[in-house]
Amino acid sequence: MKDLTFASATSLASAIRGKEVSSREVIDAHLEQIARENPRLNAVVRVLADSARAAAAKADQAIARGDAAGPFHGVPMSVKDAWEVAGVPSTGGTLGRANYIPEREATVIARMRAAGAIPIGMTNLPELSMAFESDNLVHGRANNPYNVARTPGGSGGGGAAAIAAGMSPIEIGADLGGSVRLPSHFCGIAGIRATTGRAPMTGYFPPMFGWTSLFTAAGPMARTVQDLAAALPVISGPDWIDARIEDVPLRDSRAVSIKGLRVAVHTNNGIMAPTAETKATVLTAAKALADAGAVVEEATPTGIEQCIEIFIGIANADAGENIKGLLAAIGTKETHPLLGPLLGPHLEPRPAAFLQQMLARADMYRSAMLGFLQNYDLILCPTNALPAIKHGEYLNGDMMLAFSYTIAYNLTGWPGAVVRCRTSPEGLPIGVQSVARPWREDVALAVAQHLEAALGGYQRPPLAATA
Repeated sequence: MKDLTFASATSLASAIRGKEVSSREVIDAHLEQIARENPRLNAVVRVLADSARAAAAKADQAIARGDAAGPFHGVPMSVKDAWEVAGVPSTGGTLGRANYIPEREATVIARMRAAGAIPIGMTNLPELSMAFESDNLVHGRANNPYNVARTPGGSGGGGAAAIAAGMSPIEIGADLGGSVRLPSHFCGIAGIRATTGRAPMTGYFPPMFGWTSLFTAAGPMARTVQDLAAALPVISGPDWIDARIEDVPLRDSRAVSIKGLRVAVHTNNGIMAPTAETKATVLTAAKALADAGAVVEEATPTGIEQCIEIFIGIANADAGENIKGLLAAIGTKETHPLLGPLLGPHLEPRPAAFLQQMLARADMYRSAMLGFLQNYDLILCPTNALPAIKHGEYLNGDMMLAFSYTIAYNLTGWPGAVVRCRTSPEGLPIGVQSVARPWREDVALAVAQHLEAALGGYQRPPLAATA
């Protein structure tokens, strides 16, 4: 098997099971790719070479016995430095946890291991995962492999950059405001945030308690939609720790027909208009679905323009006091400027009545959005108003408005998949977002897979190894 570092996770697993290649060969190839590409990207912040090679040896021994562990047997995976890995420093990108070593493993990481995957490295992120750029005082800044002057996004930016650059085939992310979908869009890979309540957040730092648990979901990132579909059932289902997880059957995306799907497409959510190229890409994707027999019409959910006001109103109601208390508890005394919008001093605590009003508005918003979706199976729209932005631009002016295209669906809790469909004039990926009804990840994945096949999907970036 050639080009191991750009093969999909599922094809690598198949090759390992078929003895076309050993797990050790696959692991070594990815470690070599990290050594080549990571110095300019800073996407992988801790390499787990020794433990990965030891696990690969066990995986190869198991294959020799005719005993494969699961769908990702012997395949490397990267781990966002917010998921706890037993015996490995897990920092969350904050100085107070720079040397923290957990004893237990995050549920989704343990489940991927049980399915045969091998952690090969920890990846970069913003402090506390609370920004759309991946930069922190522990590990520094991650760069976009398509243009190092641009951010790979956040909070899963390090993982998305690593996957795009062939350093990892797959990673599990977590999405509160777009942290799976936005980096997938910026880095030209595929990603899905599952329905809120699908996969446990146990072992994530910071813990998703309180208001954040209402809008957060885990989900895989990879270069192919097929890998997303393979990983989602592995990580899904109750762990009897995360109280928000429901035992809802996960349907098979292969059973979904594009023909007859009712699709609402919008290119402007009334908050920030996308670039002309982004709009054209969404319309191209809509045509690809219509050509396959989907019933496509332009329609924008009523009230979607409220999403930023509601989301920020809830997030900032306590003027950052909860985050400050968390930072004090773990011993972080200096924070990265990207946390500034959540910490003040421009913020003032609001009364409990205000927070209750915002939470009530969120419920009314969800109800109105659900009513809109009664007439459609899927919403097709931009992932962001812009392709990957320059480092530091996130804090400029009204840039937050560009991220409303993902935040809109965190408030609903619906599943949303992203796949690359076109390239911007600057050579940057443009992903399109497919949002389905609650618990219908199968529909979102089926549409994303159709768009991947019709419009090209992932395209390799210019890399140091091939320059």
